[in-house]
Amino acid sequence: MASAWFVEGAFGLENLVWRPRVLAPVAPGFVRVAVRAVSLNYRDLLMVLGQYDARQPLPLIPGSDASGEVEAVGEGVTRWRVGDAVIPSFATAWPSGRPERWMQRSTLGGPLDGTFATHVDVPEGALVRKPACLSFEEAATLPCAGVTAWRALVVEGGVRAGETVVTQGTGGVSMFALQIGKMHGAHVGLTTSSDAKEARVRGLGADAVWRRDQGVAWGKEALVWTGGRGVDHVLDLGGASTLRESLQAVRPAGRVSLIGILGGVEASVPLTRIFMNGVTVQGILVGSTADLAGLVDAYAAHPDVRPVVDRVADIAALPDVLGVMARGDHFGKIVLKVSG
Repeated sequence: MASAWFVEGAFGLENLVWRPRVLAPVAPGFVRVAVRAVSLNYRDLLMVLGQYDARQPLPLIPGSDASGEVEAVGEGVTRWRVGDAVIPSFATAWPSGRPERWMQRSTLGGPLDGTFATHVDVPEGALVRKPACLSFEEAATLPCAGVTAWRALVVEGGVRAGETVVTQGTGGVSMFALQIGKMHGAHVGLTTSSDAKEARVRGLGADAVWRRDQGVAWGKEALVWTGGRGVDHVLDLGGASTLRESLQAVRPAGRVSLIGILGGVEASVPLTRIFMNGVTVQGILVGSTADLAGLVDAYAAHPDVRPVVDRVADIAALPDVLGVMARGDHFGKIVLKVSG
């Protein structure tokens, strides 16, 4: 029986309800995916709480990431067959290139119903084949956090061997940035907040680690790390609380990718650090299906590198693991299995 988590009546974790749903016939040009695994993003938590878009109509099936198998195809579908292992793209109407506004409204988990369900229907062009080297659980981590890091560093940033990358924290985007940077021969530094997390990121290849829990001014430390030159690529996940440090760390003509808002959405920053140094400050809103395909190809070319999964739970545990995400206790991605 098809089922899904719904946010019903009002926003809030207490209003998440797992219930059966009736599936309509698959629409022409669409593919029905039997979901095998989903992963959590901070966006999903904000959407459930009503802090991402308070005007989002309810009920809503949240969830942005998934992997699964093709269960049925609509009329006219030629790219996919029943049984194919696939990954749906987050922005289902953004095939490649630069997005248009209407493409940005095609995202799973708001405004469209999302992936925290046994089934999800998406256009046939919004799917990428799952690489054999990744499990369903690992593949489900790619569409949002992985593509965000990929677009920041590769698509927009053109990261090259020998360049430097700095990212913040040990959540999903940062772990992908670490792996993608190392795949391209870059030197990667990051911030973290405990001995245990520092040991783990060094084990994953981090070249430098700065401790937020020890009050380290990591922007200045990054300058020291680069011999005073500054960092080529900074991924800013904190927003208002970290942008000053990011601008301190970046080199002249370097790039700061604004990705997260964990530390707030309104910042006061010295604009002179941007225009007098020719710094590119870019907003990153995940990416296209082509970006997802590029990331998948990168992992297929590096089968020894696997996405960092913090824990795997059952889809029934969604409210509890959203609480874990809210506390920031995770390292990498949190994944939920959906029974086949």
